[in-house]
This record gives sequence, structure tokens and C-alpha cells, in this order.
Amino acid sequence: VQLQASGGGLVQTGGSLRLSCSATGITFSGNGVGWYRQVPGKQREPVAAISSGGSRNYQDFVKGRFTISRDDATNTVYLQMSDLKPEDTAIYYCYLRYDILDYWGKGTLVTVSS
Repeated sequence: VQLQASGGGLVQTGGSLRLSCSATGITFSGNGVGWYRQVPGKQREPVAAISSGGSRNYQDFVKGRFTISRDDATNTVYLQMSDLKPEDTAIYYCYLRYDILDYWGKGTLVTVSS
């Protein structure tokens, strides 16, 4: 099982980015997927998640700015990020929850300049 995140980069405050995460070796269908982020030296924190049925859950600090979506046909989960702030700077990781296991992708770095 491999998850590959992409779409990170450098953006100015107020800008937008769309992260993508594709999986191979496992199907998204029927499984919850989502995103975490981590600032070096700090704990990894949840950002957003979407269930197999399409229910979305967001942390308060991204509500109204980020949108998570999924495409089970292509085994891809997206994170559309808007109105980015310097405090959103982090490495973003995608994950897939299969039963009691979590599969993680390598992160993609998002840097928001002030």
C-alpha cells in the first residue's frame, strides 16, 4: 500500500493550494481518508477527514477555508485550501483508515509567506 501526496508549495498569505493524495495497492472505497499536518518540533495534528459515505469533519482552525473531497474512482483525496495563513505552514500528510490500521503517505510541504 502506498499513498502519495502532492500539490504543496510556496504561496502568499491569502492564497490557495490544492493538495492531492493518490493510493495504490488499496482501494479508497469503503474507507475513511483524511489529512493531518505537522510543524517541525510539534505534534502532528488532524486537519480534515472524509468518511466512506462522504461525511466531512474539519478542525476549527480550517473551517470555512479548507474543503476535503474524494474521488473513489481514482483513489484520490483532495484538500482545497483557501485564504491561507502563515500558521498553515506545515508538512501535510494524507492517510487512509482501513479497519484498525492507518496507512500514511509521505508529506507535502506547504509554506505560506507573510
